[in-house]
Amino acid sequence: MTPESRRLDGNAVAGRLSAVFAFETTAARTRCAGCGSTAPLGAYHVYADAPGMVVRCPACEAMVLRIAETPGRTWLDMSGVAALDIST
Repeated sequence: MTPESRRLDGNAVAGRLSAVFAFETTAARTRCAGCGSTAPLGAYHVYADAPGMVVRCPACEAMVLRIAETPGRTWLDMSGVAALDIST
């Protein structure tokens, strides 16, 4: 199975992120810490076929965000996000 055949778009992670953030996450412009490109989170590549979800930059495929749920906890790693632009 190729990575492209497993890939979803950034909208796939919206449900899980809505439990953490009180704004429309897919519209938030996200800057990749790896290459500096900026796009709405909904345009990022999501891999959801593991215990958690991995979100990768559409330009360079660097890991931008990881989210996983365990009983009573949500684990969020945003170490690949240089900036998150939340327009109100």
